[in-house]
Amino acid sequence: MLPRRQDYGMKRAGGARSSSVINFRTAVNSGSGRRSSAVLPSVLTFLVIVASGGLLLMIEKGMLNSMETPPPRGSGKRLDFMRQAGRHSPAAVDVESQILQEIRNRTIRTMCSQKNMPHSIWSLSPLQRKTLLQHILVNDQYHFLYCYVPKVACSNWKRVLKVLSGALENVEVNVKMNHQSDLLFLSSLKPEEIRYRLKHYFKFMFVREPMERLLSAYRNKFGEIQSYQKKYGVEIVKRYRKGHAKDASVTGDDVTFAEFVHYLLDEDVERMNEHWMPVYNLCQPCAVNYDFIGSHEHLEGDAEFVLQRIGAPPDVHFPERQTWYKPVTAETLHYYLCSLPQKLLRELLPKYILDFSLFTYPLPNTTTEHCRH
Repeated sequence: MLPRRQDYGMKRAGGARSSSVINFRTAVNSGSGRRSSAVLPSVLTFLVIVASGGLLLMIEKGMLNSMETPPPRGSGKRLDFMRQAGRHSPAAVDVESQILQEIRNRTIRTMCSQKNMPHSIWSLSPLQRKTLLQHILVNDQYHFLYCYVPKVACSNWKRVLKVLSGALENVEVNVKMNHQSDLLFLSSLKPEEIRYRLKHYFKFMFVREPMERLLSAYRNKFGEIQSYQKKYGVEIVKRYRKGHAKDASVTGDDVTFAEFVHYLLDEDVERMNEHWMPVYNLCQPCAVNYDFIGSHEHLEGDAEFVLQRIGAPPDVHFPERQTWYKPVTAETLHYYLCSLPQKLLRELLPKYILDFSLFTYPLPNTTTEHCRH
């Protein structure tokens, strides 16, 4: 039976004070690039500060320590119009990403400075530390640590690591990804080896809009992966679908999104499957001073920056998305979230509130007026 607990995980969703400053890409130096994006920084700064100001105030006053379910808010459009501008100006894309990095860094510093946050990975609970160390991959040749997050291009990053170690010829080799072989995890090292690498290696991770990542996991695992349907789907249907508690014919291949959310509400965040465990619990961005936090929304540019930063050979590039990949579009996410009962979404948000707040993603807007469009 699946564990059944009503625990929002806010007390133990630990982390520590972060004193490092995230490294940013060098600004574009060309005069034409500077002119083309001259107005954008101030616009971006104003919009991001307006969007995050209220949340930062909550963080600074410690209001998230006893977080209750917040009402949905935000336009749902995020910074789409700035991405539109960025398509025509590489400088604009670079400036946007740098500003978002700065805002994210400020937010992480503020949140992680609170007294109730542990100060290092050794201050985490044994379960928290085990989860973290099992998700940090090590490359000793290029001296970096990568905390992988399922459903945030982690398979492609693992391909890159295997190419860098010589286990794969190139990132385009058509082989099924083995997520354990030819990879070195921080959990396999001794404490003194872990301390050395955390102190001296370049550390990075990638994040994604929390509900988009959640929907991606739901569609993939319950729509395509039979092992997940049998392990989780059958139990979810029996538990949350009326009249099916003892139905032996349940296959678990038709779990609804609402049933999946019901299941998440009864889960302890620290014991969730990694594909829907909050990013905060996977990578502990307060306990580890990450040098760079990239995003799924700027995957191509952020990945290129990381490869340059670690000194990867010029012939090693980040893989293109596979042809079978089905992205979660804004319209798809809008449909699923607006189809959920409002009460379910309001109860779900606290599970992922640290992902929203630390990585500066606006809470989803599912007001009746917004969902009509």
